[in-house]
Amino acid sequence: MGRDPRVDEYIAKAADFARPILEHLREVAHRALPRAEEAIKWGMPHFLVNGKNVAGMAAFKAHCTFVIHGDGRQGDAMGQFGRIGSITDLSDETELAKKLQAARERVESSGTAVRTVRKPKAEIPMQEDFLAALDALPAAKASYEAFTPAQRRDYLEWITEAKTEGTRARRIAQAVEWLAEGKKRNWKYENC
Repeated sequence: MGRDPRVDEYIAKAADFARPILEHLREVAHRALPRAEEAIKWGMPHFLVNGKNVAGMAAFKAHCTFVIHGDGRQGDAMGQFGRIGSITDLSDETELAKKLQAARERVESSGTAVRTVRKPKAEIPMQEDFLAALDALPAAKASYEAFTPAQRRDYLEWITEAKTEGTRARRIAQAVEWLAEGKKRNWKYENC
């Protein structure tokens, strides 16, 4: 079994109600998919066979979700099982294992994945007024510089897409405030 310590961290950071659900789903997945490897994809734990996604799970403020790739969508939340608030909301373990094994078979029979190489996005030049605002607040500048290129790009796109100078100025002020707190551009949506 390929266990990923990042999944341990994800579960440990989840809300109290979510931890037993995530641990249960993890154990069911590993029993049903003995050769599965774990990974974090799209910010949530996934179970992979031969490098391909079979299933994933996520925890939110008031519920968890479990998705089996290629198994269709049902319920009122991401995943086939709707909003999972407790282990009792889940399907019978045997039924869940059958669905996971069917997904594994789909993955294994689909052949090798063809990966396309994406062209990198054009670099957005640093805006002088944004740089001046960052220089005025060293904590914001340090956070910005510690971010990945994609995280920095999120801020630059948001600022450069402003249609008026007033909007641009408000966005720069907001960006500097969030950066001083170490927040990514879309921090509000990270654990919802």
